[in-house]
Amino acid sequence: MGSVGVVQPGQAARIVSDDGPMRLLILGGTWYLGRAIGELALDAGWQVTTFNRGVSAPDLAGVEVVRGDRERPEDLRRLAEHGPWDAVVDTIGYIPRQVLDAATALSAVAGHYVFLSSVNVYTGWPNEPLDDDSALFACPPDADATFGADLGYAGQYGALKAGCERAVVTALGADRSTVLRPGIILGPREYVGRLTWWLGRAVRGGQLLVPGPATRAIQPIDVRDVAQFALHCATAQIAGAYNVTAPLGHGTFADLIGGCIAETKADTEPVWVDPDWLIDHGVEQWTELPLWRTHPGVWAVDSSRAFAAGLRCRLLRDTIAETWTWMTSGGAAITGKGEAARAADHGLPPTGKPSCWRPGGRPVRPAAARAASREW
Repeated sequence: MGSVGVVQPGQAARIVSDDGPMRLLILGGTWYLGRAIGELALDAGWQVTTFNRGVSAPDLAGVEVVRGDRERPEDLRRLAEHGPWDAVVDTIGYIPRQVLDAATALSAVAGHYVFLSSVNVYTGWPNEPLDDDSALFACPPDADATFGADLGYAGQYGALKAGCERAVVTALGADRSTVLRPGIILGPREYVGRLTWWLGRAVRGGQLLVPGPATRAIQPIDVRDVAQFALHCATAQIAGAYNVTAPLGHGTFADLIGGCIAETKADTEPVWVDPDWLIDHGVEQWTELPLWRTHPGVWAVDSSRAFAAGLRCRLLRDTIAETWTWMTSGGAAITGKGEAARAADHGLPPTGKPSCWRPGGRPVRPAAARAASREW
């Protein structure tokens, strides 16, 4: 397999193996990150195969589709017969035992294996700053879905993802595997309802309740930038584990809100409110006001190792603009039942939270918050 340079935003490296175009297998590949990876690879002239059950979303045009369930050994054996592939990218693995079975079944027909994990694998997230070597949850590579049930939803999710990482390395070896740990991913086709909610709220105009301070740093990353880095790691066979977020200081909450107002061109007035006051009035962090979370480590993830390896990030304002273009051109997120319910949990209702707004839509704020509104 040839070498690869840094993949620039919006394109994949056009690398051809000795026997023809790069061959890529995506486990998943029909919605959001998996779909973005598939689109970039197809644009680069790669031969792309996707493996999924065919129940979540339409298939990408131009890919070879193999139907199957990763829980069924016979389906994995049948999938392997369609190989070999220069690289495999697993965007959906969640149960270590299943990831171990899939990676083992494909180990003889995969040149390199890229697994999409999460910053949730760190025991310290979101409570403390993190780098690639921070402590991980302990979870064996053959754990089943019951592992970590006593850790709560977020803790169990992180533990299982950590077990999945170990499963990939167990099956492929450290030199043939890459683990990517994204933080919050935004961009076109977002299904969780974070950036899309802020844009949808901004376009309605009027006063917009926003958690201060305006200078709060955030570091979400564009889905296409994660996709391009995954392909870069696959083609260059970059092994190891990498945090995949925008750089520290990439943007602020003011950049987010200002970008949403600018793109929607609405008559919207941001009302910056002290976060302690919002908490006292029962506003749910992370959901009712998406992307707002006061934990000190949530936006303090060091991804410098990934940037040294070739990760590149577009500007936050570009992600906002292109997401708005997608929303206003008829774009609709691809979701399953669980994801649709998750999106419904994001954002305050159109009339606001009763404890935070007076009749008539005016925000209730203490005098100190009103006086400090320009700072918040």
